[in-house]
Amino acid sequence: MEEISKRRIAVLGSTGSIGTQTLDVIRRNPDKFCAEILVAGKNWELLAKQAIEFQPNAVVIADETHFSDLKTALEDFPVKVYAGDKAVSQVVEFETVDMVLAAMVGYSGLLPVVNAIRHKKAIALANKETLVAAGKIVIGEALKNCVPILPVDSEHSAIFQCIVGETSNEIEKILLTASGGPFRGKDREFLRTVKKEQALKHPNWNMGAKVTIDSASLMNKGLETIEAMHLFNVPVDKIEVLVHPQSIIHSGVEFEDGSVKMQLGMPDMRLPIQFALGYPERLKSTFERVDFFSLPQGLTFEKPDLTVFRNLALAVEAAKKGGNLACAMNAANEIAVKRFLQDKIGFLEMSDLIEKTMEKTSFLQNPSLEDIISTHEEATRIAGDLC
Repeated sequence: MEEISKRRIAVLGSTGSIGTQTLDVIRRNPDKFCAEILVAGKNWELLAKQAIEFQPNAVVIADETHFSDLKTALEDFPVKVYAGDKAVSQVVEFETVDMVLAAMVGYSGLLPVVNAIRHKKAIALANKETLVAAGKIVIGEALKNCVPILPVDSEHSAIFQCIVGETSNEIEKILLTASGGPFRGKDREFLRTVKKEQALKHPNWNMGAKVTIDSASLMNKGLETIEAMHLFNVPVDKIEVLVHPQSIIHSGVEFEDGSVKMQLGMPDMRLPIQFALGYPERLKSTFERVDFFSLPQGLTFEKPDLTVFRNLALAVEAAKKGGNLACAMNAANEIAVKRFLQDKIGFLEMSDLIEKTMEKTSFLQNPSLEDIISTHEEATRIAGDLC
């Protein structure tokens, strides 16, 4: 990635949890980064405030019904204002964009990321669903266009940091850590009656609602398993999930000689965000440091219970079968989470819905991008009809 005096960032999903923390990193490093483009889904008021503070070249609100409000709010500022899904994909083409921080929620991030790669923009990837839905296609485009994809998820950032400088050493196993979420150690009988308010109380991380529910069901770890498989070109059988409740070790790698490297740090998403934005430079920060002598439980590890948390098992199944199955699984999960948050289905029913959708969706072994789009639409329709 070409070195520049100030890296110009397009932040896709600027009003969400990752987006706001990305802007905090930019705010703390004004000599290193600037926010060139800001994109949001519906939260036009926060987007307007961000635009007034960071003075980007342009902003986009995906929900076109808020275009007029956003335009009025920014009429006294030299900021271009666009709206609609097509505009989200188009703004990443701007010549003034050096890197795209992809933090849009779910499948919506796929097409903007693919277009950014095709226009040779470096990608800082916080949208795991992009690789879950179309990992083979996205990685193929990145290789074809010589575009780096730098992981922002704390786990994948940790793995990346562990393999930097290890290019000639064979990876024997990726050790993907999981906090276990708010329901670690609970059985199916307990989970049968849990409510969204309980599921949204993550013990370690402050995240958006979708990611927090995925963490509670361990689907997040399933998505991350598939993401790791594509990012680091390893089979799913070489990825082992470790439940690590303290969230201090963010993941690790075991090499063929038996040596293990792990990356540690406080559970603060600004750390992997800053690492991705600044790579290959490691920038100074004033973020909280780990105090190893004050950890009340030490550092512990457990095996995930796949009979209780079936979403992780379904994700591994999708990874092994390949094709478009992970895309169908991801689409079904987006519907399942939405229905759970609407109190329309129970916590355990999310897994049932995902499994049935995977069974009913047409399977393709070697899908094109157009096939992936069709699969997402088909699986979304099937899942919607099932609940």
